[in-house]
Amino acid sequence: MAENGLNIVWHSRSLTKADYYDRNGHRPLVVWFTGLSGSGKSTLAHAAEEALFKKGCYTYILDGDNMRHGLNSDLGFSEADRRENIRRIGEVAKLFVDAGIVVLAAFISPYQEDRDRVRALFEPAEFIEIYVKCDLDTCESRDPKGLYRKARAGQLPQFTGIDSPYEEPQAPELVIDTCRLGVEESVAEIIRFIERRSADGGRRTAVGGR
Repeated sequence: MAENGLNIVWHSRSLTKADYYDRNGHRPLVVWFTGLSGSGKSTLAHAAEEALFKKGCYTYILDGDNMRHGLNSDLGFSEADRRENIRRIGEVAKLFVDAGIVVLAAFISPYQEDRDRVRALFEPAEFIEIYVKCDLDTCESRDPKGLYRKARAGQLPQFTGIDSPYEEPQAPELVIDTCRLGVEESVAEIIRFIERRSADGGRRTAVGGR
């Protein structure tokens, strides 16, 4: 253990998740969107957040590009840096959940081990992994940021799906196939799943029900 670790003591909060639940009318939750670049993760996360917000939820988006502008601006795209990127995001998401928030996290998060490590930070009912499924050809044809074009030209080494692997989720709570479903249909399916998953004896759900 590092020497400074001997002098760090966890300070417990007086407020609990149950306190936030009673005030907010919904449980805290992490909805983790994983998939290839161009699969639609961010689009679905933002649309789902809007739907949840309209239903009275306290929400926040954690988006891959946004996090790399600030907290993770010191990280590159090596395997080690990608793992550290996801580790930090998991810890940030945990803070939001402790504050009673519904967190929507949209990250390629290519490695199963890293996603499992994030999942382990939460109680089972607090974490929903959504695999935003889309084949590489379709993602590449969309290429909203021009990243695949740069990767094919050798300008973006270690790009996921081209010369860096993406490990498909082994047991996600939900699979959304964006080759088959549009945004509206996908979001409706996501909200339905959250409502079913988060129901508490019919008294409240994760999307309101005060």
